[in-house]
Amino acid sequence: MPASQDPQGKAQSMDQERRRSPRFPLIAAAEVHEERNGTQLSARISDISATGCYVDTINPLPGGTAVRVKIFNEAQSFEASAIVAYSLKNLGMGLSFDEVPPGSRDVLQEWLPN
Repeated sequence: MPASQDPQGKAQSMDQERRRSPRFPLIAAAEVHEERNGTQLSARISDISATGCYVDTINPLPGGTAVRVKIFNEAQSFEASAIVAYSLKNLGMGLSFDEVPPGSRDVLQEWLPN
């Protein structure tokens, strides 16, 4: 099997190969606020890692956009500044966390597998 394919035969993107931390499935509500003009998107995340997350949205922001992301589940919330690492038209965007406050860092560690 070629190194660029997963067991189901799907090609892996370069973004997956460059990730600093493994991503884990997590479905949660999210709000993404664009820092520059205050635009707010309501969306959901489908995976998360120690360094970022993937936001499912039909209106992704362009790569390089500075944002503030809030992620909610039934019991906890996480908030951090982030940068849009990549954008997939009509599908979503990958966020790379920038500054994560200590309280949010604790929540993130609870959401990630040990």
